[in-house]
Amino acid sequence: MFLPDEQVAMIVDRGHDFKPYVQTTLNMYGKDMWVFRDHKDRETTRALNLYRGDHRGFEYITPRLRITPKDYALHQRGRYLHFICSPKRAKEIMTEVKEIPDWDPVTIFEPIPDRCVPNELPALRDILPAINILSPNAGEACNLLSIAYQDEPDKATVEQAADILYGFGVGPRGEGSIVIRSGALGAYIKNSQSTGQWIDAYYTVADTGKVIDVTGAGNAFLGGLAAGLSKHNDDVLPAAVYGTVAASFVIEQHGLPSFVNGRWNDDDPEKRVQEVQARSRNGSRNVEEGRRD
Repeated sequence: MFLPDEQVAMIVDRGHDFKPYVQTTLNMYGKDMWVFRDHKDRETTRALNLYRGDHRGFEYITPRLRITPKDYALHQRGRYLHFICSPKRAKEIMTEVKEIPDWDPVTIFEPIPDRCVPNELPALRDILPAINILSPNAGEACNLLSIAYQDEPDKATVEQAADILYGFGVGPRGEGSIVIRSGALGAYIKNSQSTGQWIDAYYTVADTGKVIDVTGAGNAFLGGLAAGLSKHNDDVLPAAVYGTVAASFVIEQHGLPSFVNGRWNDDDPEKRVQEVQARSRNGSRNVEEGRRD
């Protein structure tokens, strides 16, 4: 969306039942980003997202193939590496990354939802110094820290969670970032350059009619964040705007957004970036004027 497809890499393991239309759909977004690996002796990995009221579940319905950093190192040693897994698995990933010569990617760790529970906190604290960016969503951050909330965490609760997580020490030399994705509230960023700042969501509470399906929004946000980091010299604050815009396209429909003639859902992502940037500038100006008053 924000980078040429040859600057992005994703491994796709094709089983004997891999459907041609899936290949056609993926290639529509750019042929050079996909690293296809064929496995004629097994089925393609499939999974279900399960929604029961407010509870979301995830389960594999065919055996999975685990992808490791060494798999990517064989094809493309990206500047940014995003992974979603348990804290224990994150530690294994970081150990493997360090074993690969001449590769020191910026790492973005998204803890898997069902491991965002208090008894996983010691393992999370153990891995935090090794990663660059930790990004749970608001509910996951609160659940890890046993912070109570009703319905959805509000901004004050999110900020409390970020303060605690950041206080554990994130990144080498404590120079990492906490990015808590908070739905319509936006994203809250805390790091050594910012004592805490909100980045607006593209769609707010007033735009609920435009939000169709939030599945994949977190993954899209972090992919957009990585693209933004590459454009802004690894500065998380401006990069997060690209994350919120990427997520906005994913939640407008069930499934993937359209990409036709360089336009996503018949819109321009860069235009949306400018809109969010302008909104953030106006918000900062209003806060500063309020302080002077």
